[in-house]
Parts: sequence; C-alpha cells; structure tokens
Amino acid sequence: MTGGTGRVGSAIASRLREDGHDVLAAGRADGDLREADGARRLVSRAVDELGGLDLVVQAAGEGFVPKPLEDVTEEDWDAALGATAKGTFFVAQAAAPHLRESRGAIVLIEDVAGYRPWPSFAPHCAAKAAQAMLTRVLARALAPDVRVCGVAPGPVAVEPEQLERRAAETALGRVGTPEDVAEAVLFLAGADFVTGATLAVDGGLLLQTGRPTVA
Repeated sequence: MTGGTGRVGSAIASRLREDGHDVLAAGRADGDLREADGARRLVSRAVDELGGLDLVVQAAGEGFVPKPLEDVTEEDWDAALGATAKGTFFVAQAAAPHLRESRGAIVLIEDVAGYRPWPSFAPHCAAKAAQAMLTRVLARALAPDVRVCGVAPGPVAVEPEQLERRAAETALGRVGTPEDVAEAVLFLAGADFVTGATLAVDGGLLLQTGRPTVA
C-alpha cells in the first residue's frame, strides 16, 4: 500500500490487517514514487517481504495546497502530478505481473476533487482527474486477470474548525471518517465482478448541484 502512513492510509492498512491481510504500508520514507525507479523498487520490496501480491492500494499523493491561480508554480504542478498520477501508473506497471499471477486487484484512492472544479486546487484537481482516468485505463489494460477500482473520498479527514462548513457541503449533512474509506476499500478488494468503477465515499457531496463551497 502506498500512502499507508497518512490518516486515511493508516486506517485502510489497519482495516486490511483486521481482515487477515499481510500489509506493507509504505510512506514517503520508503521511496520516491515521483520516479519510476522508486515505484519499481517499492513493488520489488513488497513482493520480497510479502511473498507476492494480491492487492495494491494506492493512496500516495501530494500537492493538496490551496493557491490562487496566479500563484501556482511549476513546482506545485510537479508535486501534484508526481506521486498521484505518475506514481500510480508506474506502481501499477511494476505490480501488474505479480497481480496477474494471483488474479488480484488494484484500488486507487482518488478524490472528489477529480470530479469538481475547485479553483484554488487546480493542480490537485487535475492530478486526481488523471488518476480517475487511470482507474479506467488500467482496468481495461489489465483485464481479465486484474481488477482495478477507485474510491473517491469526500470530507473524511477534516480539521475541527472546518467540520460545520464541510458537513454542509454533503447531502447527508455530516462528514465521514477515514474508516469509511477503509470499509470501501475492503469491499472492492473482494468484489470479484467489479472493475473500472469508482465508489464515491463522500456523503453525497457529488450529488450537490450548487456552486462548490470549497474555493
């Protein structure tokens, strides 16, 4: 699992372990996924330590920083696209032979930002939209041996001072938790007739047709 040391990633790794999975929860210290070689080394390590692969969860990402359009830099773009889009592809590429052997699955942790145009998060939105497309591209490329699905969280790791505002964005009128995302990953890991699909875990945020309140 990439991005396995963050708030959401840690919850996913913990839930998978509870379900009996052996998990390598990798964080930034375990390799630079912005480089193809870093992605390959991490996959090779996981295969060695775990004895093979039957599930890859990709939650790594950077660049979730609000900035006015005129202040966005090339470095901001590189950070957003690096681990999120480029890393997703090269981890999947390196893992594919092992997952074909086990007839396993990949679950990408997308983001509702990939489906909503948030002006202050332009690089992040674009990177997550690219990742969402990779869910579908990889699902076609790796079928029928490997399933590829996505989970698109909404407000699930919210700072206390933002709770009321973020809750108001959803159809359910409340925020979620990292554990909600973990349950979705666990479901997709075992959903043998589901591929190329993204499950929104957002309390109905994407149902709201009004102007996004995240600026």
